[in-house]
Amino acid sequence: MNHTEGAESPRSAGAEQPEIVGARQAQKQQSRRALLDAGLRLLADQNLASLGVREVTRAAGLSPAAFYRHFPDLAALGVALVEESLASLHLMIRSVLVGEGGAEELIDRAVDVIQRHVRENRAHVRFLARERHGGVRRVREAIDAELGRFAAEVGAALGLQPVSAGWSEGDLRMLAELYVDHMVSTAAAFLEALEAQEADPGREGRIAATARLQLRLISVGRRHWQGS
Repeated sequence: MNHTEGAESPRSAGAEQPEIVGARQAQKQQSRRALLDAGLRLLADQNLASLGVREVTRAAGLSPAAFYRHFPDLAALGVALVEESLASLHLMIRSVLVGEGGAEELIDRAVDVIQRHVRENRAHVRFLARERHGGVRRVREAIDAELGRFAAEVGAALGLQPVSAGWSEGDLRMLAELYVDHMVSTAAAFLEALEAQEADPGREGRIAATARLQLRLISVGRRHWQGS
């Protein structure tokens, strides 16, 4: 008698084949991406509080059941969009603030980076600007938490610069929050200018000039700060 007859093959026994698992994982990521993209598109004309699951899944070409395999509710989708929207801005702005060069060069670079980021990520910036004070509490809290972590990172980086010698941790955090708040409000202003480009084509230039002046004011104040 052949003792191997009827026995499972090594490939069929135990876990699924790696290629099958990989395909399922790729499909899962594709579905999640479709839901995030659909939500972002729909949020161009409304806020998250007015959005429905069926509306999102219809736009994504998925069933409502598929939505709940990725997110427990729409607030969770909003939180995921917050993390995605702020991730790239974090990296760019942090690299500017801790980069080499004089104060004027860093200021010009920061404003240019913000302006370019808004042009390339208009939907994400619009979402953040609207939901930062929107009606979904968990999303507002997620935005505040992300900006808080960003300010902490920036504050730590600023503390390494010679001009910050002798500054307290609280003063460094205050300075970092000034920079972060200024950059977020500047991004929102650039977005408004882009949305109204035909009505006022020179608005972006004026926003950039004002943003540079405001950053110079912060920079001058920093050099002469005596501590809180």
